[in-house]
Amino acid sequence: MPNSGELPELAATVLQPGFVGTTVPDWVRRSLAEGLGGVALFARNVESPAQVAALTAQLRAERPDVIVAIDEEAGDVTRFESRHGSSRPGNLALGAIDDPEVTGAVARDLGLDLARAGITLDYAPDTDVNCNPDNPIIGVRAFGAEADLVARHGAAWIRGLQEAGVAACAKHFPGHGDTAVDSHHDVPVIDHDLTRLAECELVPFRAAIAAGVQSIMTGHLLVPAYDPELPATLSRRILTGLLREELGFDGLIVTDGIEMQGVRRKYGLEGATVRALAAGADAICVGGDHADERTALRLRGAIVAAVRNGELSEERLRDAAARVRRLATWTLETQTTVGARAIADAAGAAAVTAGGAIVVAGSVVGQAAARRAVKVTTTAEAPDLPLTHAPHVVEFAPPRNIAIGAETPWGVAAPLTELLPGTTSVRLSADDLAGATDPAAPVLTGAGARPLVLVVRDAHRHPWVAEALARTLAVRPDTIVVEMGVPISVAGGLHLATHGATRACGRAAAEIIAGAAVPDRVEQALAA
Repeated sequence: MPNSGELPELAATVLQPGFVGTTVPDWVRRSLAEGLGGVALFARNVESPAQVAALTAQLRAERPDVIVAIDEEAGDVTRFESRHGSSRPGNLALGAIDDPEVTGAVARDLGLDLARAGITLDYAPDTDVNCNPDNPIIGVRAFGAEADLVARHGAAWIRGLQEAGVAACAKHFPGHGDTAVDSHHDVPVIDHDLTRLAECELVPFRAAIAAGVQSIMTGHLLVPAYDPELPATLSRRILTGLLREELGFDGLIVTDGIEMQGVRRKYGLEGATVRALAAGADAICVGGDHADERTALRLRGAIVAAVRNGELSEERLRDAAARVRRLATWTLETQTTVGARAIADAAGAAAVTAGGAIVVAGSVVGQAAARRAVKVTTTAEAPDLPLTHAPHVVEFAPPRNIAIGAETPWGVAAPLTELLPGTTSVRLSADDLAGATDPAAPVLTGAGARPLVLVVRDAHRHPWVAEALARTLAVRPDTIVVEMGVPISVAGGLHLATHGATRACGRAAAEIIAGAAVPDRVEQALAA
């Protein structure tokens, strides 16, 4: 049995808790001194790149090899640019371009921004195959609906990010693409046989491992073909038998948020944590909802107790802690080699001195890619582009996707207003249309004879949006429709599919509508 002080330190090493605030709380400083191996940053921790650099510098002052993780997909799910929306296109847009060199360049560009801010692990990319278009949680976060396409772009994204010194994390193993249930709320069931899983869901993870991915995130998914009782995060058959032994992955296995209902509802925070470690997970992500010292201490205590009562072997805990430390060493050495660590340290010191002034991040590489991703479909009713008059823009706001968050701006109205002064806009929800006898009436209010632009996200998944579109198009067939979700069908006189709702995607659509895009890119997008 290890000495009394060693077990708590080992237990702390495998935790990656979140916290509240844009500076490091005292309890996190204490925890780092007591062995905490990493932390997870969320949108609530980010004001600007300079502020993040200052925050990570504070963390490294307590523990130089601390893993600083962030859930930054550089698409609709963005934490690093949550206040303004991502300046890069997300995975579906990159898959639509289908040029792995572009995908790698966008990921490398992101990696440099993260590394310069002192971040060492990114819970991305999403390598799920979104073969169910009604999937409520993945959608545009996936590169596409075909396993081979997802595999080649996932591998390219991983290589690009890791070339910049940030560890990538393929998720959500063994595949969250074919589900109609959000694991934040319940346990999705992936009810396919072994052959189908091998030919679809597992293909991108094999490619990720071949590309040298440093970590893989588990999904809170029930996959009866492998384990009819336990979700993947808690299943030794899946994490150890499949991922470690069959697929040969030797890197860090990190859980999806352990507080998610997919595992917490039945097993509780402590129970899910211990079971995940016993199954083969090496790091526990927690703190999306439970970002406090009490939770971190509860989990550390539960791990220690589990070793002492035999529920979790000391050998397994030591192995998990060793893998955490190995990843920490890799990030330290890699970022030192590429020069990012020196930049992060200097940026952190400067930010502390200057007070961390807010800087809006931007990506020239990302904006160029977003333009290439737009697919434009015209009909006989299509208005001429570019528009010569300021339009009226109506943005349909679907229910919030919890993975994306409510705070991230999206849409086309803001960049169109900048490009075409006098543009007016309104955002409508299901509640706004619920009492309308004719759903087209609120949509057309304020439009008059002006060009009309309707902006939707996953119109096929929301009947109220589909009905409002149909009613409006019957009156105004010349309407421009911008689909910023998964494009399933074409509607409107002119249809623009941006393949995502990032700031870059919204601007790309607005540039095409207003004629501000570089001509060859506009022609390429129109030809696509």
